Amino acid sequence: MSTVKETGTARAGAPGGKPGPARDAKDDLNSLPVAEVQKRLGSSSEGLSQAEAEKRLARYGPNEIEEKKDNPLLKLLTYFWGPIPWMIEAAVILSGVLRHWPDFGIILLLLVANAAVGFWEEHQAGKAIDALKAQLAVKCRVRRDGTWVTPPSRELVPGDVIRMRMGDIVPADARLLAGDPVRWTSPR
Repeated sequence: MSTVKETGTARAGAPGGKPGPARDAKDDLNSLPVAEVQKRLGSSSEGLSQAEAEKRLARYGPNEIEEKKDNPLLKLLTYFWGPIPWMIEAAVILSGVLRHWPDFGIILLLLVANAAVGFWEEHQAGKAIDALKAQLAVKCRVRRDGTWVTPPSRELVPGDVIRMRMGDIVPADARLLAGDPVRWTSPR
């Protein structure tokens, strides 16, 4: 078992998890000694109180990356933009100008069907990814008020002390306080 301390660098130090201004090397919590990090974050190896964690959550926002949702209509229109759709659209216009209505109808139908199928496949893939993300909603072990609790990882705040075991998903940027060294191995 390893105990690690969350540094909060994923939030870039700005409220709401939004990136803040560039940091100096002296402000980089990754390069400072653990004692200095604890001092700057107002924390200790005993963790934070629940009240302090709630204050920090309100100040810094949740420990998550904001997702930008695209407008579905604009997403659909992107299937009509690009070199290949332009060639097909030119063929539709040319067929209309030459009054070849059967060709016009068939080419237009194929253009719209291609866009609809592409849009639907991408929509279904997005839904599958959302379902996988929901299953991977990570909980973590955090020391609050001197006891270990398991809130959702989105409620982690700078200064929290988290406990990790082999196989756990790392819920935030963290510093090792005690335990075996951590190694990352690439999947093959």
